[in-house]
Amino acid sequence: MSLALVNARVIDPATGRDRAGSVVIADRLVAALDAAPPQGSEVIDCSGLIVAPALIDAGVFAADARACLAGGIARVVLMPDRSPPLDEPALIEFAQRIGKPHVWVHPLAAATRGLAGAELAEIGLCQAAGAVGVATGRAALADAGVMFRLMQYASAFDLVVVSHAENTALTGGAVATAGEFATRMGLPAAPAFAEAIAIGRDLRLAAATGCRLHFRQVTTAEALDQIRAAKAAGVRVTCGVTPAHFLLAEDAIAGYRSFARLSPPLRHDTDRRAVAAAIADGTVDIVASGHDPRTQEDKRLPFADAAPGMVGAETLLALASTLVRDHGMAWPALLKTMTATPAAIFDLPGGRLEPGAPADLVVFDPDAPWRIDADRGAAAAGNTPFDGLPVQGRVTMTIKGGEIAWQR
Repeated sequence: MSLALVNARVIDPATGRDRAGSVVIADRLVAALDAAPPQGSEVIDCSGLIVAPALIDAGVFAADARACLAGGIARVVLMPDRSPPLDEPALIEFAQRIGKPHVWVHPLAAATRGLAGAELAEIGLCQAAGAVGVATGRAALADAGVMFRLMQYASAFDLVVVSHAENTALTGGAVATAGEFATRMGLPAAPAFAEAIAIGRDLRLAAATGCRLHFRQVTTAEALDQIRAAKAAGVRVTCGVTPAHFLLAEDAIAGYRSFARLSPPLRHDTDRRAVAAAIADGTVDIVASGHDPRTQEDKRLPFADAAPGMVGAETLLALASTLVRDHGMAWPALLKTMTATPAAIFDLPGGRLEPGAPADLVVFDPDAPWRIDADRGAAAAGNTPFDGLPVQGRVTMTIKGGEIAWQR
């Protein structure tokens, strides 16, 4: 049976299309745009709503299907930080089955065995099993020689290397960014330039090897300037960020709010504003949730002992939409950071809205007001620093493979 979404604002970030129209779905594919609904099809009136490709969330730590579908996400790129780490082909194959049929998981292989930072994992075999890239995990590779060999090896397979951008010699044991708040609170802290040092090293290695390099999170103005320069010089580098680092600054940890304990830690307000500007000017390629459910036992601890991380799949679109209202981004440009661009970087299907494309779509109301409630969300846990925040923009329907997978 076919499905027709009519009277919608149809956005295809891959082409920049943004106009009123309709989408017809048949045989699990987008069949036509702006065509009359076929006889016998199910017709859904989308007046006042945006129809776009379903989101691709690049760099999650848990494939939380309920939260993803509630957030309009149909595909996730899964980090290798699991128990055990994704360093073998069998583990890659298993990870791909976690969220099916409605959320497709695309795993990243662990860069080193056990994510221990020493011996390279079987990257080629993991790619053959379905890995869409190779990642250092929650921490950077401290050994430059190991990172160099990793990039050489990954370049031979044209696999993107996903790096965590912090210099471990400076950040070991730190839970905050060095500055006024960390000093007042007596927290172990690291300088913000630890990120730029790590990025500078990896950019030089990427230039030497021709490797495709992606920094999952870039959170400081200095590091963003380095990436701009590297892109201009032809280095094959991309980068991403999560909403926390363009909406929150270090003052969010006041009162020892452990739900704001993140990795990398929240930065100074000048860095926060630099990140928002870098998304708008295209320096930052991907906006992702960094979805990382943590239990109450992990989070309700003294700040320095709490586990870093936050949930974000369900709230990704609403939080990212502040860039449209407050920073003048156009919806096609913002949606591209969560659809077409991650699809291109990780060689995934989806992320586009044209005849023949997979029928993975999100339908959302860009103006719908709601309040984030950690206790009533769809995520497996409620560890968000945005609890109680009023937001705009809410998903009303997620379609995967031509089927309505979730509906409000």
